[in-house]
Amino acid sequence: MIVTGDDQAEIQSLQKYLESEFEMKSLGDLKYFLGIEVARSKHGIFLSQRKCVLDLLAEIGMLDCKPIDTPSEQNHKLGLYPDQVPTDKERYQRLVGKLIYLAHTRPDIAYAVSVVSQFMHSPSEDHMGAVTRILRYLKVTHGKGLMFSKYGHTNVEGYTDADWAGSATDRRSTSGYFTFVGGNLVTWRSKKQKVVSQSSAEAEYHGMTHGVCELLWLRRLLRDLGFGPKKPMDLYCDNKAAIAIAHNPVQHDRTKHVEVDRNFIKEKVDAEIVSFPFISSEYQLADVLTKAVSTSIFHNSLDKLGMRDVFALT
Repeated sequence: MIVTGDDQAEIQSLQKYLESEFEMKSLGDLKYFLGIEVARSKHGIFLSQRKCVLDLLAEIGMLDCKPIDTPSEQNHKLGLYPDQVPTDKERYQRLVGKLIYLAHTRPDIAYAVSVVSQFMHSPSEDHMGAVTRILRYLKVTHGKGLMFSKYGHTNVEGYTDADWAGSATDRRSTSGYFTFVGGNLVTWRSKKQKVVSQSSAEAEYHGMTHGVCELLWLRRLLRDLGFGPKKPMDLYCDNKAAIAIAHNPVQHDRTKHVEVDRNFIKEKVDAEIVSFPFISSEYQLADVLTKAVSTSIFHNSLDKLGMRDVFALT
């Protein structure tokens, strides 16, 4: 159990009450919880799952595997094909399940894990190869994690993006978002959309809706904690057509397929809860959640997301 708060006397009182009701004791400052390691320094709080990564690699005999720079191959065509060679389904599901848990502190593998998790019911040798690539990437980045630092503000903002018709199997789009509180990355998601979008603007708009929902959840959570956002939350998007739809209620031909999403977003824009600044694709952080990008773009994005490796030799 994690007990947290800003009132030390209240925390101690709660701990004494719990100790009187149950057989338990305080273990001091949080250092390890459900596989997540917590380290503190003058720079902030660092979360990682280094031990879980090393334990997984040791379990499957890949501690000495050849490392690789990125978790996904660029322009991959992973999908379901009639002539695909099946692989061990139980082993595949077990490995992907562990990777899903590792993604709790590893946004760098979120897209790759999202892709391989789509084939749990019928995995092939190509799908297992994609899982192996993720593990080879983890071999060289096992110490990576998230650094939470103090930047002097509590602004809430997000980045949203979509890769139109990226799925080779059904041409559904993949959307993703990152959200930040006080300059620190707190939530992210990479997920294939449930419907086929007829344009890139439509795909982006569906993705924007998911991003808005996440920002609204963060807004409610922060208000419960006593410091909700005092200005509109920025959700950065690199699609001008999608931003125009969010502000213009009369684009019937372009919006009839996203009518519910359009009204939902318009309501939040009119209430000045969210805003949609345009950002060029060059600075779109959520790009790494929607497709496999080049090595340079990938690692540049990780630096901006606050991912560090405090165990690396300097």
